[in-house]
Amino acid sequence: MTDYDAIVFDNDGVLTTPTDRDALIEAGRAAFEEVGVTDPADDHVETLLGPTVDSLHRTADEHGVDPQDLWIARERAAIDAQLEEIRAGRKRLYDDVDVVDALETAKAIVSNNQHETIGNILDYFDLNGFNPWYGREPTIEGIDRKKPTPYYLELALEELGATNPLYVGDTWVDVEAADAAGIDSAYIWRDHAVGYEEWTAARPTHEIETLAAIPDLAGPATES
Repeated sequence: MTDYDAIVFDNDGVLTTPTDRDALIEAGRAAFEEVGVTDPADDHVETLLGPTVDSLHRTADEHGVDPQDLWIARERAAIDAQLEEIRAGRKRLYDDVDVVDALETAKAIVSNNQHETIGNILDYFDLNGFNPWYGREPTIEGIDRKKPTPYYLELALEELGATNPLYVGDTWVDVEAADAAGIDSAYIWRDHAVGYEEWTAARPTHEIETLAAIPDLAGPATES
């Protein structure tokens, strides 16, 4: 078994439950309203769930609005909606996160969620020791930097200074991002997981059923 001197975690689907899709749909509708569009088509609202830069521009052009204004409005609405979901107990920590919280090995978070949302999660649930932690910027540039692009993961790895890190995720983009960064990955089989085989040629180094498996992968404690 390989000992890792740093463990980097995805957030949604790994540390916290995924955000309810309906909450994010409503955030998309609120974003359109914010930029003056009162009755967007359903497929345009769904585009804002996870657009590419091109699809965002096409959707904004359909309504004659600035794509940056639309996306910033969407990100603000999504941050607020997710904080409400957290406070209401609908977006919660997984039961096995206490194992990670107690982990003495250096640990970090790299998520495709907004940076502010990750900060809200750390504050609300009083999670300690994740240093550094990265979510995406609420800008069009942030869209391009999402996983599977390893941009934020590489920033975290540079800051950690680890020689043998592991990335833990629950989707194919996590496996691909780790592969692109040249590090090992662990795929966690949460209830919502659909697998990675059909989506990517990259393969995880480990497959785990629970975060309780992480201490066996981690090596001696290092300062985070």
